Amino acid sequence: MTAPDHLEHRARALYREAGRRIDPATAGRLRAARREALAAAAAPLHTRLVRGLMPAGAFAAIALAALMVFSPVSRDNAPAQAASSAQTAETDGDLPPDLSNTDPSLMQNLDFYDWLATNDASQASR
Repeated sequence: MTAPDHLEHRARALYREAGRRIDPATAGRLRAARREALAAAAAPLHTRLVRGLMPAGAFAAIALAALMVFSPVSRDNAPAQAASSAQTAETDGDLPPDLSNTDPSLMQNLDFYDWLATNDASQASR
């Protein structure tokens, strides 16, 4: 008999001996714990899933709260900034204005506006 086999047989013998010498109160508690563990393992998937998702949901709520508290964007100026950026986008775009929303008399002198834009760009580069 090799050393691992001897160790295994000795461990089994000690386990059986300890099992026989256990007091009834401890044996009852062990049986009750075993029944609870088996009942929990046999619980429906829905119950186990809910128990697993509760910590994940709590972590997500904490992370969201931390992002809201420590966000670098100022909430007081956000609507004003959005309105001003929308206004500048309407007035300062690279695209020509929509013809249905502009004055038709502005479309008569397009060469002048082209000359003005060219000269304005050359004045800005100086």
